[in-house]
Amino acid sequence: MKTQLKIGVTGGIGSGKSVVCRIFNVLGIPVFDADAEAKRLMTVDSALADAIRTEFGKEAYHSDGTLNRPYMAAQVFSDDERLRILNALVHPVVIRAGEEWAARQEAPYTIKEAALLFESGSFTLNHYTILVSAPVQLRIERVMKRDGITAEQVAARMERQWPEERKRQQADFVIINDGIQALIPQVLALDKQFRSGQI
Repeated sequence: MKTQLKIGVTGGIGSGKSVVCRIFNVLGIPVFDADAEAKRLMTVDSALADAIRTEFGKEAYHSDGTLNRPYMAAQVFSDDERLRILNALVHPVVIRAGEEWAARQEAPYTIKEAALLFESGSFTLNHYTILVSAPVQLRIERVMKRDGITAEQVAARMERQWPEERKRQQADFVIINDGIQALIPQVLALDKQFRSGQI
């Protein structure tokens, strides 16, 4: 049986969407990590790599063909137009890869995890979207600890994503990851709904 139901999972930086997706995965649900796939495709997809080189210069890649991440980060970090150009190159390739991947899965449903699910417009390809939500201060603390960066650097990253309220308006379901409410029961309840088809 080929998969019919496609579920998107998103959330602001530090919200804990990867943790939520790992729980779904433990339940036997395939998870497509769009952000990890984007990093992979920027190296292995020759047409995409050529387009990035054309737009950002040959310095975008190391001599061994791997992406020059510090260089690219410097290119797009403080330039919204350059970031828009990069996203316009990468997002369609990742979206296509995600659709092809979902078509190959045999499971009650699939999960697509993506930080920019709403921003890229790819949420429209899913049947439902889950927003993983956490208080801003907690998100900042998590990312500071995880990435070893300052609160100001986290805030700068947050500014590049849609605000929480805008995402809530678009999301079909919200999982609260505030360190108080237990995650597993929330995921199990949604899993039961998705498997039953009674949504």
